[in-house]
Amino acid sequence: MNYLVTIGLLLVLLVGWVIVEQLAFIFAHRHPEFGPPRKLGCGGCGNNCEGQCKNEH
Repeated sequence: MNYLVTIGLLLVLLVGWVIVEQLAFIFAHRHPEFGPPRKLGCGGCGNNCEGQCKNEH
């Protein structure tokens, strides 16, 4: 039973994260005054490109 609860909780957290990212992306498109929206799936360096991330280090 504990395994099913754990798997269910992880699934809910992952789906929640996807929903939050989508909402943030929509918000960024509706409010361009805050800067360009980030591309989804980037490595997290903030440059929106893996090549730039590698060049910084």
